[in-house]
Amino acid sequence: MRYAIYFTPRQDEPLARLAANWLGRDPFGAATRPVEAVADLSAAEVAFHTASARRYGFHATLKAPFRLAANETEASLRAALDAFAEATPTVTIPRLIVSQIDGFFALVTEGPLPSLNRFADDVVLGFDRFRAPLTEAEIERRSPDSLKPAEFRNLCQWGYPYVFETFRFHMTLSGRAGPQESQRLRAAIDSLFAEVLQQPVLVDALTLFVETEPGAPFMVLSHHALGRRTARKTA
Repeated sequence: MRYAIYFTPRQDEPLARLAANWLGRDPFGAATRPVEAVADLSAAEVAFHTASARRYGFHATLKAPFRLAANETEASLRAALDAFAEATPTVTIPRLIVSQIDGFFALVTEGPLPSLNRFADDVVLGFDRFRAPLTEAEIERRSPDSLKPAEFRNLCQWGYPYVFETFRFHMTLSGRAGPQESQRLRAAIDSLFAEVLQQPVLVDALTLFVETEPGAPFMVLSHHALGRRTARKTA
C-alpha cells in the first residue's frame, strides 16, 4: 500500500468535473467512465492518450507516492495532515495554462509563483518522516541514469526527483505524445479546458490518496481543508 499527498480541486468544482470526464475517472469514486470524442480526437484516441494519467487521477503532486515508515500509521498520517492544514493558509493560482512537459500535457502556472513553491516545499519537509526509504528497485524504476545531478540527489534524499529547486507545479492530462500526435492532442485539450482556465484556482486543501496494491488506481482517502480544523473522509 502506498499513500500520496496531492492537491486536487473539490469533486464538485468545474475543473475537477471536466478533468474527470477527460481522463475517464474520478479519483473520488471507484468507477471509470466512458471518455468522449473531443475536437478532432475520437473517443478511442482520448482513451489512449489519457491511459497513464487515468490511474493516478487528476492531481498535482506535493508528496509523491510512498510506503509508510515502520513507526507510522495511516491514523498518524491523517492526524498530521489535519494539524498541517489547520496552520497553513490557502494559495491562489491566478491562472493555469496548458503546457507540454517532457512529451506529456499538463496544466501549469502561467508564471512563477513563490508562495506555491514554498507551500510545496513545506509539504515535502513536513511529511518526510512518514515515508519509508526507497528500495533499490524503487530507485531503479525512476531511471536514475536519466536524472540530472540535483534530481538524483532529491530522489535519494526525499524519495522524488522533482522537489525544491526542481519542483514544477503541474496537473497531468496525458501520457507522452510524439510530434505527430501533439498538435491534435493540444488542440483537443485547449478546446475542452479553455473556458474553465479563465478562472483562478484556489489551492485550499491537501488530499490524501491511496494505492491499495501495486498497480491499483489511486483513490482519494481524505480531503483536508487548509485553515480549518476538520478533515472530511471522502472514500
